[in-house]
Amino acid sequence: QVQLVESGGGLVQPGGSLRLSCSASGSFFRINDMGWYRQAPGNQRELVATLTRGGSTNYADSTKGRFTISRDNAKNTVYLQMNSLKPEDTAVYSCHAAYMTEITLRLSEAWGQGTQVTVSS
Repeated sequence: QVQLVESGGGLVQPGGSLRLSCSASGSFFRINDMGWYRQAPGNQRELVATLTRGGSTNYADSTKGRFTISRDNAKNTVYLQMNSLKPEDTAVYSCHAAYMTEITLRLSEAWGQGTQVTVSS
């Protein structure tokens, strides 16, 4: 199984920046896609950005041009650089990983516990 641990959330003023990190650990054959999702109070969870192992990215329209997702495959870590933050970016940000299990090579997925990002003056 894979465990995901996020870090980097916090309180930032509008226009500011934050960088989130998510590291995967545990027993697995390979991490495939990694990504970030967010959920604001009263809203459904929504995609922020995803990144395949090969480097293809997908961003929500609301984050394009402001957020950048990257990863270090050797460290099984994904990052989210968030610039020009807006109050509407306030949410709990959760890391997601799609991976292949050891031995059986079955596709599975894992979620992090989430980290709070608050954008407010």
